[in-house]
Amino acid sequence: MTSSVSIIGAGLGGLTLARILHLHNIPATVYEAEKSAGVRTQGGQLDLHEEDGQLALEMAGLTEEYRSIIHRGGGARRVVDEQGRVVVDRPDDGSLARPETLRGDIRRILLASLPPGTVRWDKKLVSATPVGDGRHQVSFVDGSSAVSDVLVGADGVWSKVRALLSDERPVYSGMSYVDTCLHDVDTAHPRVAGLVGNGALYALVPGKGFLAHREAGDVVHTYVVLHRPVEWFDAIDFTDAPAAKARVAAEFDGWAPELLALITDGESAPVLRSIYELPDDHRWDRAPGVTLLGDAAHATVPGGDGANLAMLDGAELGTAIAAHPDDIERALTDYESGMFPRSHKAAAAAHRTIDFIFGANAPTGVISLFSEAARSPGSSEHR
Repeated sequence: MTSSVSIIGAGLGGLTLARILHLHNIPATVYEAEKSAGVRTQGGQLDLHEEDGQLALEMAGLTEEYRSIIHRGGGARRVVDEQGRVVVDRPDDGSLARPETLRGDIRRILLASLPPGTVRWDKKLVSATPVGDGRHQVSFVDGSSAVSDVLVGADGVWSKVRALLSDERPVYSGMSYVDTCLHDVDTAHPRVAGLVGNGALYALVPGKGFLAHREAGDVVHTYVVLHRPVEWFDAIDFTDAPAAKARVAAEFDGWAPELLALITDGESAPVLRSIYELPDDHRWDRAPGVTLLGDAAHATVPGGDGANLAMLDGAELGTAIAAHPDDIERALTDYESGMFPRSHKAAAAAHRTIDFIFGANAPTGVISLFSEAARSPGSSEHR
């Protein structure tokens, strides 16, 4: 009988797993390196898909809570050229197929659904070591340790648990995002607010561009997309915010002032998010008592499915464990047999999406995508 599950990482996938296990009265502990739930913001908006992210929340019994945090109207899409001229303007059609929601709000409802003490904060993993019979000792920076009956690595791209199963290491994808935010935009930045509109703004040319999102709370959250070698970013001192913003903005010399303001006027320090990935077909041989989910298992480029797949991984793994509490190896085998082909298909699709939207023909791909969507009400698209 499975007596306890140790989950490394309190991201959306790990918390979804913990919630499903809780519903089936299976003890679980989530170990998270962050010191508390509110120590940092959790990134921008996500469009959860009916077939995976929303399905996972339905399995977790949290659909009502999820619908209460949706950013209504945030599904609008606008494409502009380098001078800020609107090329495509697609309003939010009100569809709930892929509504926008803040990642931090999704995490909040998952945390609230768990018994007190389920998440152990300030537990940064140092090592995970097999101790026999499928059990593992997990040791943390603070000197504490625990022994798990079942160990799940939900610890992201740089997972330490992955080493128990695979020798693969993430490699740089060739693209990075620089993340900035503007606050109180309607009052403090009205021209930027007018350009972005109520939803998402795309301004792209081959190899670079802007993705900006109007978020709840009068915020515009921008991702500056740059296809550059990792060494190019290494040469920028991101601890010097003004200099870093100026260097990134210089890549867009001659673009509309409202677009440049997304970088130069950013009130948060620019954050570099270099994209690392595993092979599209990453998989491993079954090893007793341990598995992976989310980016720990299948990190890839951001084609719109990352968080969705992590949540579905967590929901399906929890369901498999609940179905076979007396045969954990069967549960893990069943989970992996579904997760491997699903993640391989999603990774291949993500690469096609990135090439279609950000590749050599940009912005033709995204213009055709949203123009077609506008002609087909109720349709949805990858992002």
